Amino acid sequence: MRTETIIGLKDDDVQADLLVNDDSDQNYSKFSSLLASKDRDYLLSPKGNQVKISDLNGKVVGLYFSANWYPPCRNFNQVLVEIYEQLKQSGSNFEIVYVSSDEDIAAFNTYYHACMPWLAIPFSDLETKKALNRKFDIEGIPCLVVLQPNDNKDEATLFDGVELVYRYGVQVFPFTKERLEELQREDRERHENQNLTNLLTSQHRDYLLGHPRPKQVHVASLVGKTIGLFFSAEWGIPCVKFITKLMSNYHKIKQMIADKQGNNGHDDEDFEIVFVSSDHDQTSFDFYFGSMPWLALPFGDPNIKNLVKHFDVKGIPSLVILGPDGKTITRNGRNLINLYQENAYPFTEARIDMLEKQLEEEAKSLPRSVYHSGHRHELNLVSDGNGGGPFICCDCDEQGSAWAYLCLECGYEVHPKCVKA
Repeated sequence: MRTETIIGLKDDDVQADLLVNDDSDQNYSKFSSLLASKDRDYLLSPKGNQVKISDLNGKVVGLYFSANWYPPCRNFNQVLVEIYEQLKQSGSNFEIVYVSSDEDIAAFNTYYHACMPWLAIPFSDLETKKALNRKFDIEGIPCLVVLQPNDNKDEATLFDGVELVYRYGVQVFPFTKERLEELQREDRERHENQNLTNLLTSQHRDYLLGHPRPKQVHVASLVGKTIGLFFSAEWGIPCVKFITKLMSNYHKIKQMIADKQGNNGHDDEDFEIVFVSSDHDQTSFDFYFGSMPWLALPFGDPNIKNLVKHFDVKGIPSLVILGPDGKTITRNGRNLINLYQENAYPFTEARIDMLEKQLEEEAKSLPRSVYHSGHRHELNLVSDGNGGGPFICCDCDEQGSAWAYLCLECGYEVHPKCVKA
């Protein structure tokens, strides 16, 4: 269990509050108008103490919209606690205020007092919580809205705090425009300089795991190949569904390359996949990796977290494709496999453009409307420019784009290839 941070006023803090300047008066007015009510000028601490809203003077404040009943909130909460405590230990002027969407006071007490080291709006103050949701147009949780001190016009307010914390961790502080531009510039430099060696090796490891175990395959042997980084885990139901399709297409791609090399006598092309695990333990990793025909990073390797951040992996399964030079071709490998199977190889922009044109031609011969055995309404053929767009197929549960059959009555949508009469 992580240690709990208790927020309160020290004597010297009280003395300092007597010396507030015009800016801190404005800060107080700003935070008071947002967070106070007619009968309340305080927030709660995890121990149930009352903390004056004026304590937020001069601080970067995160308004944290969350709830105990939603798993993504609980997952993000663990990450945010770690970031918060690191910033507190370093003396940063950062504070968080929890804006609860819990079902009842018992759920609030369990979630807030047991899991959060920061401040909170009392659960009973429904009006303030509703007003904050309206003001910041909160459409989903978890959501972290970050307010800057001395920003009375809300020009520096950030609404994507959750994504930024996941992507950059503690480095994102103080959440300013200048800091984000600096981090984005560093991102661009890392991507420009990336290669297989700096992505997949570490100071103490220059190999990947192969089959049969404990075979080791040197990363240097993959240079010049097209590589798929497969982010997945044994516990993920979508991962289990996708891996069967990926294995089938992996073997087909390998065979395509072998046939091509046999015809031209060259051996200068290859494709390989590297499993990047999000499994919970070594046993799960061993079982899952044992079913795969490709390579893997060792379970728990520090490079795994770096790769997740580097490629901004937000969910699994995910397939990132690297070219023979080690540079990123696409982060949408999963979608391309679903759409084009083995024909997506080598996943380049030119290849996908060609496949999209083929799809456009094939769509000309598709019926404008159909009935599907999995649905009772008529389905209409749509495209990106005609009522369509990215979607999740209701038949195979995989991603799709471009052409689809859509029910105009209820939104049911399927790949054309999934339509069954």
